[in-house]
Amino acid sequence: MPRFMRVMAIGAATVLLAAVPPASAQQAGGTQAGAQAGTQAPPQPAAGQADQSAQALRAELDRLRQEFDAVKQQYADRLAALDAKLTAMEAAKPAPTPAAAPAAPEAPVAPPSAALSKVFNPDIAVIGDFLGAAGHNRVAPTSSALEMHETELSFQAVVDPYARADFFLTLGPDGGINVEEGYLTFTSLPGGFLLKVGKLHSAFGKVNQMHNHVLPWTDRPLMTENLVGGEDGISDAGLSVARLIPNRFMFLEATAEAYRGESAIFHAPSRGDLTYVGHLRGYQDLSEAANVDLGASVAYGHNGFSPDSTTRLIGIDATFRYRPLRMALYHRFLARTELVWSRRSELTGKPESFGAYVSGEYQLAERWFGGVRLDYADRATDPTLTDKGGSVILTYWPSEFSQVRGQLRRTRYAEGVTANEFLFQFLFSIGAHGAHPF
Repeated sequence: MPRFMRVMAIGAATVLLAAVPPASAQQAGGTQAGAQAGTQAPPQPAAGQADQSAQALRAELDRLRQEFDAVKQQYADRLAALDAKLTAMEAAKPAPTPAAAPAAPEAPVAPPSAALSKVFNPDIAVIGDFLGAAGHNRVAPTSSALEMHETELSFQAVVDPYARADFFLTLGPDGGINVEEGYLTFTSLPGGFLLKVGKLHSAFGKVNQMHNHVLPWTDRPLMTENLVGGEDGISDAGLSVARLIPNRFMFLEATAEAYRGESAIFHAPSRGDLTYVGHLRGYQDLSEAANVDLGASVAYGHNGFSPDSTTRLIGIDATFRYRPLRMALYHRFLARTELVWSRRSELTGKPESFGAYVSGEYQLAERWFGGVRLDYADRATDPTLTDKGGSVILTYWPSEFSQVRGQLRRTRYAEGVTANEFLFQFLFSIGAHGAHPF
């Protein structure tokens, strides 16, 4: 019979034998009960026949018990083998990693062809700067009432894991093409140094580093025009090395630069007469809504007036930003100032000039910004001549890719001439344009 049936038979026989008492006990109990009840007990089998039946039944029970023990041992062996195999498999499995938070839905993956083509193509953007002017300015008039002041093309990409490249080409109103900036940045140098090689806007001050479309005004302050070279500024081919200075008080960065010596205010008489620029910048959060940015700069080089004549510039800049988190989309305030001292060595002496500006900008609504700027600047070649001015600016941002700006400017020049002008600007861009220095 099948093993399952045998096991069931053994279990039933065991229960039956446990429930049925021996024959002698049954007979004695039955005789006694019959005597007490006054009735005759049923006939009982002979003693020899009962013993033979009991022995046969016990023999069958012993045989079934042996088979049951054999089946039980077989299943015990199989269970032990499976348990050993499972233990070995769990030991070979790598340790589970801690459960991570549910990941955000992944962006669709670009087709392989598009991904491969992106590797060899930089991020490209085009930014247009359209300017207009109304009013009269006999000292520094604009070339025309309406002009496409500048068109900037940017090409930016990672070269390899150790460097990236940035190129900014500008097209002026006359159609000429100029390399405003074009440099390679090495980001993984030993010692935490950051090296830039190419043509750069020097790290002198704040305004000198800004491209036209980043300025919060349509023009540049008088201080920049008179002392730092105006729109071209200190922009030259050279090397720039920067490094963070570890400390526990604030973000601190030092920059040292060396340039060829050919810019708006520096002119090297020979190949070895380089221009040197140094800049120290500190940044600190004052609260969760406010921070301050401080800087000190120095620049030194030949000015081209004579083989030995030089110009030294010293600058201090400060920027305060306030942007409350609860109203960050609609209200914020930014105040900035910059002071520059210029000293030129010339045949007639060493004139020392000073210039500064103070500017404030406030976000009036989600897309509207208002601002005020005050200017003061001596002439670099004659400190006795001083220009002063003031401006009121209103800017509207239709989107992140365009701006419309109007500026009322009043300038009183050293010659005694006052110029009242209304300047307006349209800025628009396409493409992925990288962030400029903060």
